[in-house]
This record gives sequence, structure tokens and C-alpha cells, in this order.
Amino acid sequence: MTEALLILIKLIGFYRLILLGRILLTWLPNINWYNQPFKFIRDITDPVLAPFSRLIPTIGGIDFSPMLLFFVLQLLERGLYSIAVSQSGQSVF
Repeated sequence: MTEALLILIKLIGFYRLILLGRILLTWLPNINWYNQPFKFIRDITDPVLAPFSRLIPTIGGIDFSPMLLFFVLQLLERGLYSIAVSQSGQSVF
């Protein structure tokens, strides 16, 4: 069970990196989101970002939903890490 949690933690960390990449890419106005690799980044982040975008309105042209998602993913990652540590009885990293 601990190994599965560690894999899930690593996947969440990888997803957070992709989300960070998307956030940084939105600052570049000439990105064509319909060409690869940008389409791939958009396709895997849009479905997860959509509920957060409905929760938080855009304020002054700035979308804060990626920050909220980033925070939620970090909380989830830390919670899973705590469970993994409690199951193994020692540090897992």
C-alpha cells in the first residue's frame, strides 16, 4: 500500500510541474494552444482546472483558479505522504 501511495505522490508532483508550466506559458501571448506540446498541456490541465474556474471568478483579468488547484494538490500530496509515513513507521523518502 505504501508503494502505491508513493507512486500517487510522485504523479501529483509531476502534475503540479505541468500545471506550473501551463501557468508560466499563459504569460506568453503568442502561444498557439492548438499545436503540440501546448495542446497536450492544455488537454490534461483544462478538465481539472474547469471546476476551480467556476468557483473563483477572474479578478482584474487574472485567473486565480490555477493557484487554488496548485494549493489543493499540495495539500493532497502532503496528506498522502502523512498516510504513507504512518503506515511504514519511518520516513519514506
